[in-house]
Amino acid sequence: MSGADGIATAEAHGFTPRARLGLTLIAGGAVANIYYNQPLLAMLVTDFGARAALWVPTASLVGYGLGILGLVPLGDSLSRRSLIIGQTLGLAVALLAAALSPNLTSLALASLVIGILASAAQQAVPFAAELAPDASRGRMVGQVMTGLLSGILLARTVSGLVGAHYGWRAVFFAAAAVAVLMAGIAATTLPGIRGRPLRYRALLLSILHLVRSQPALRRASLSQGLLFASFNAFWATLALLVEAPPFNLTAAGAGLFGVIGVAGAFVAPLSGRFTDRRGPRPMVVIGALFVVAAFAVLWAGGSRSLVAVALGVLLIDIGLNAALIANQTRVYALVPSARGRLNTVLFTIMFVFGALGAFAGSQAFLMAGWSGVCAVGILLAGAGFLVSVLEPRGA
Repeated sequence: MSGADGIATAEAHGFTPRARLGLTLIAGGAVANIYYNQPLLAMLVTDFGARAALWVPTASLVGYGLGILGLVPLGDSLSRRSLIIGQTLGLAVALLAAALSPNLTSLALASLVIGILASAAQQAVPFAAELAPDASRGRMVGQVMTGLLSGILLARTVSGLVGAHYGWRAVFFAAAAVAVLMAGIAATTLPGIRGRPLRYRALLLSILHLVRSQPALRRASLSQGLLFASFNAFWATLALLVEAPPFNLTAAGAGLFGVIGVAGAFVAPLSGRFTDRRGPRPMVVIGALFVVAAFAVLWAGGSRSLVAVALGVLLIDIGLNAALIANQTRVYALVPSARGRLNTVLFTIMFVFGALGAFAGSQAFLMAGWSGVCAVGILLAGAGFLVSVLEPRGA
């Protein structure tokens, strides 16, 4: 099928250019909310004490995981358009509560709710897979994932700049306005499609059945989880590297490396197009090799050269994103009526591995410095490569 034919078929499914743009903006705008607090931690510590540095980012990330587990599967049974509208409007309320928080307890609770409702980003991606025709699903999912990945990478930069000029509360007020805008975008651009009604308990129990019955889902989740673990080992320790000698960058300077990573996000549609033509396995292998190469560059020159660090950021983001689009495309094709639940499995495993990777990277930095972080990254990414290379042909 030609590219023009694929787009025409997508529009026949309701995946118009306006819907694609809407889902792309919603995916990026929603997921950004769980990262806004990270550049603001010094300000939050000043206002609420040292515990703010632990409880606020932890609450938002835990909430996001709970949202993926508890809300994303509902997209297989209810209208994803309605879910996105409801979650983004609720997100606006939670963000206002965060902006007005008088103490750490209320801010942490608001952050937990923000994380739960920000999982609207994970409603957008399976929605794209549902609307896209088979022949161009990878490319369409890649376009929406470009928005999500850009939101992850740019959230820290935007938050840091706004917070530095107007204070941390202004960041949450602005984010609340953006959330209302996202609800409007969803209402005006997305089609209303309802899945097969299922009881909530049966919906959640069916997730376990999917894990047991779909070996391709297990392999995709494991390979992507290992790559995401290496990614988090790097990003959890990057600031420790560049804010110390010989670089001595500020926190704002460290955050600008996220802008470099955005270039890697734009590989997503290319990865999707390649996956549509050649299948997911080659793209996952190539992506894993990029991540291994990134850590080799960072090991060789990252402790001495900002150019090497920048190149490592670019390679690791390209590799991770390329593999992610391929693994998502593979997973969404397994059981079309269960794409929300398949997405839940993939991203839950990814975030568990990501947390372990961040912990391993931090410990490696404390014990062996930057070379220890790179060794952990190569081991994790290499394991992700082997999972893909050693899987049965045609699996």
